[in-house]
This record gives sequence, structure tokens and C-alpha cells, in this order.
Amino acid sequence: MAKKILIVDDDRNLASLLSDYFQEHGFDTMVARDGEQAVRFAHETKPDIIILDILLPLGGGINIYKTLKLSSYTDTIPVIFITAYDSEEIRSEVLTLGGRHFFSKPFKVEEMLEKVQLILNK
Repeated sequence: MAKKILIVDDDRNLASLLSDYFQEHGFDTMVARDGEQAVRFAHETKPDIIILDILLPLGGGINIYKTLKLSSYTDTIPVIFITAYDSEEIRSEVLTLGGRHFFSKPFKVEEMLEKVQLILNK
């Protein structure tokens, strides 16, 4: 059975690119465009991993992450953060909260695939 990835990003082009790329590599993908969709999809489908943009409408990525960690149904799902606004403060905060990795846009999808596979194979 294919592993499920929830991609949460309001940038339609990037979300589509990631979805297509991961599907080509054997994953099932879902795309959420905002915080409300992300939380709903995570509870409905319980993905194996979440790729989460930090800046989103209807709840920023860090708030969404905190909401997911408060639910016993979604609290163990690993999360990789992505953002166009890299700063040491943001990077430190998401990793301190428990995010599994942090990618700054633009990034290489091949590197993200490697990180996803590493996290899921642990």
C-alpha cells in the first residue's frame, strides 16, 4: 500500500508540482490550500507525513502544526515545514516544536524526496 502525503500550500503551482512528483515516486498525495482544509484532511485520511507551508490563509503553518499535535489521532504524524521566508528564528521554532525538517523555497524536490523516504523508513 502506498504511503500518503498531505501537501499543505496555497501556492497552486508548487503544490501541484510536489503532488505530481511524489505520485511519480509511488506515493498517494492530497493537497490542502489552507489551514482548515489541512486539519480536516489530516483527520479524515491520517497521512503518513505532512509537508506544511508556514505562511497560509486560515491559520498559519505553525498554528496548524500545534492543532495537529493536540489531537491524539494526528499527533504522531511527522511534519516537514516549507517556507519562502527563511530565518533562523523560524527554523529554530519549528524544529523546537518537533518539526522533522525545514526546507526554504526554492528547494530541490529530489532532496525533499530523500528526506521523506528517510523519515518514513525509520
